[in-house]
Amino acid sequence: MKIQIINGPNLNLLGTREKDIYGDINFEKYLDSLYEEFDDIEINYYQSNVEGEIINKLHEVGLNYDGIVLNAGGYTHTSVAIRDAIKAINSLVVEVHISNVFAREEFRHTSLIAPNCIGSISGFGLDSYRLAIEGLKKLKM
Repeated sequence: MKIQIINGPNLNLLGTREKDIYGDINFEKYLDSLYEEFDDIEINYYQSNVEGEIINKLHEVGLNYDGIVLNAGGYTHTSVAIRDAIKAINSLVVEVHISNVFAREEFRHTSLIAPNCIGSISGFGLDSYRLAIEGLKKLKM
């Protein structure tokens, strides 16, 4: 099984950015725990602050990976282009968010990408990624 994790804008600053919301662990350190827990799955990681690069990565892996775990960051609420890219690919996509977006500003309550994803997970901190991988694994068994 092959899973691609894609993180969007500002998620490269995890561990230093708004620690009260996002925690104090950088993503690369957390990623090591995912590799260890899911040693039977090929997990690849990609992060970009650029919308077009996220779309290119979705296109690149979306026809031959079993699943994609996508935290589109702020693009979740604004990007019709990422929404369309998800719809155009075969891979199952799970939308994830570290914080509970529904407990935050009202503009974060709307996800443009969610209707094209197999599911959405938010509010479990970095563990949202693990839950998404667990879900994809169960769907592909």
